[in-house]
This record gives sequence, structure tokens and C-alpha cells, in this order.
Amino acid sequence: MGLIQIESMEFYSFHGHFKEEQIVGNKFNVDLTIETDMKLPQETDNLRDAVDYQRVYKIVKAQMELKSHLLEHIAGRILDALYTEIEGINRATVKVSKMNPPMGGKIGSVSIVLSR
Repeated sequence: MGLIQIESMEFYSFHGHFKEEQIVGNKFNVDLTIETDMKLPQETDNLRDAVDYQRVYKIVKAQMELKSHLLEHIAGRILDALYTEIEGINRATVKVSKMNPPMGGKIGSVSIVLSR
């Protein structure tokens, strides 16, 4: 087994509970860890035998472009799409962070972490 970690994917998206958030938008960061069997690609050196993390990034990007009210919904959609479109994932953990959330004070980010 091995881990693929894609860290600090940055997106400007229009997610949020408040109408203003869905109009103005905000910066979001996504971190993703995928556990997969890496024995075959270690031997063959062939992308067909591995989890293609460029394709993984494109899936995350597509999900971040769809508006949502809750970070939980975004993270769940990302996991659903990954398991639907990518073979060889044994376990995945996604962290979605909203930077500078409108919570009435200075806050760097708020994050949701989901695993499946």
C-alpha cells in the first residue's frame, strides 16, 4: 500500500450558506490523501497501472466549480466522484477549507475532513 497526497489545491469558488458568499465567492483549499496499492506501478512504471493524480485533480476541480451551501456537501461530492471515476482507491480522505470565513472575527480558515 501507498499514499498519494495532493496538498493545497487552491480554488476560487462560490460556496456558502449566505447569498453573498455565492455571489462574491471565496478562496478554498483542498487536501486529498488516497490510499492505493502501488505494487504494480512500482514494477511496470506505467501510468495505466497507477492512480492518475492529474485525473484526480481534474475531478476535484470539477466538483469545486459546482455551488454548494456546505463544506460537508462539497467533500462528500468529491469522494463520490473519485470512487465513481477512479479505480484502485482503497481509502480516501479529503479536507476542504474555506479561507477567511465570514464568522464575525478574524479566522484563517474553517475545514471539513471526510474519509471513506
